[in-house]
Amino acid sequence: MKAVLCSSFTGPGDLRVGDIDEPHPAPDEILIDVHAASVSFMDQLLVSGLYQMRPPTPFVPGTEAAGVVVAVGERVTAFAPGDRVACSSWTGGYAERMTAKESKSVRLPDGVAFETAATVLHNYGTACYALVERARAQAGETVLITGAAGGVGLAAVDLGRHLGLCVIAGVGSDDKAALVRSFGAGEVINYRREDLRDRIRSITSGAGIDIGFDNVGGAIFEQMARLMAWGGRLMPIGFTCGEIPSIPMNLPLLKNYSIIGVFAGAWAEKYPDEAARMNGMLVQWLADGKIRPHIDRVLPLEEAGNAMRAVAGRTVQGRIVLKIR
Repeated sequence: MKAVLCSSFTGPGDLRVGDIDEPHPAPDEILIDVHAASVSFMDQLLVSGLYQMRPPTPFVPGTEAAGVVVAVGERVTAFAPGDRVACSSWTGGYAERMTAKESKSVRLPDGVAFETAATVLHNYGTACYALVERARAQAGETVLITGAAGGVGLAAVDLGRHLGLCVIAGVGSDDKAALVRSFGAGEVINYRREDLRDRIRSITSGAGIDIGFDNVGGAIFEQMARLMAWGGRLMPIGFTCGEIPSIPMNLPLLKNYSIIGVFAGAWAEKYPDEAARMNGMLVQWLADGKIRPHIDRVLPLEEAGNAMRAVAGRTVQGRIVLKIR
């Protein structure tokens, strides 16, 4: 079968499309005819050797996909051949067929397109785990979301609107402002040309933010650490700027705020039943129109490397999807 192969951790430019043997499902896995797979910042980090895990090479990238079940492992009870599903996995999505854990897969309601379904579990799963499970966000609270036009960031904006939060979207260019506003951001800050501290103080009348949802890291996170409200929750989600921040610990002490780590993938591994329930809820919200993923563009499988370079260059709003069937 046809698949994108990563043979060395040298980045998207060295990815190649080749023929590999079809995978076989383990007892707790399903085998899927992949119709669509999304391209995430994590995928780009993984093939560049910059993620915290390194799969044995060669491997097939792709953390999220959607398609049709063609076979199930002997212990699988929730799925049968012919079911339409979305799934997440550490690898394997950029191929004509992939395997996924039963616990990391969810049946798709009728009418949900594969291309849209392939963008939900990672983006909205991370946003939901962060805002609902970790921050315990309450309606009326103020959240600052950085990297707000990217896949996870835009999902957080959308979900924040759904949860009744006052959403401030941080973006790196003015051309992203209209999109984040259309997804529910009440205020937008371009932190490359505006003073983040002054704008937050103005927007919140000096009170600060209740929740910090940071995808960027580096100096942005360090500034956010000085903008928290009393009892707030500051969450590192990722480090797209490439710099892991450090902050003086007197800052959370003085305002009694918490710094809360968010690693949704590890949580899903440790608590698969809870993660499966969340995935089912997200897909139902999708079917009901309560959340609305944004697809930047749809490309063929052969364009996976170019898609990753666009993600790394921060020119993508929402998600790029690879159409495989």
